[in-house]
Amino acid sequence: MGWAHAERETVGLAVVALGGAGAVVAGQFSRLLRRRAHERRNREGLIEAAPAAAADTVGVAVRGYSDATRSETVLFNLLAGFLGSFALVRISTWGIRDGRSPFRNVRIGGRHIHHFVPGILIAFTSGTVAMLTDNDAIEQRLAVPMGAGIGLTFDEAALLLDLRDVYWTREGLLSVQLSLGATAILSIAILTQRMLRRGERRQEEEGLIPAISP
Repeated sequence: MGWAHAERETVGLAVVALGGAGAVVAGQFSRLLRRRAHERRNREGLIEAAPAAAADTVGVAVRGYSDATRSETVLFNLLAGFLGSFALVRISTWGIRDGRSPFRNVRIGGRHIHHFVPGILIAFTSGTVAMLTDNDAIEQRLAVPMGAGIGLTFDEAALLLDLRDVYWTREGLLSVQLSLGATAILSIAILTQRMLRRGERRQEEEGLIPAISP
């Protein structure tokens, strides 16, 4: 029953994180679809407008990212690195455990090197280089490996808290819960809605998407 309860909590956090991201994308697509459908002014135009609205959504996202403030871009890159590293390490670790992965556990001198070790090193190195440089573009790019290092470290949070290898035990699910919880928090922090609205405004000003009728 304890395992089932922990699984429900983990799935719930995953649904919140993924559902939040999906809702933002779906909401933006819906806004742009209404713009395109209104341009055609008929019911049949709603289906016909879908491909154009999808292209508009991509354009708005790209423009919103490029016009985002430095802090927004840094937070977005942190989240991208965090999600990517966490997903990859979970998949590869399951593969190693089941003997289906070309990768193997890293051992040095008979000691198993857990992935929180390179995670901490990557995060610390990225943060140090970012503080030493005086280039905003480089600092923003360094947010990606820093987020990856955070993801690798958070994935083994339970091991760090208990100081014993609980990765495949019930207690080890705490790592997943903490990671998905952090994902949800970071998702809110990046203010995706603000970036998308900015991109939508820029695209409208340049005539790339239909304007909203008064």
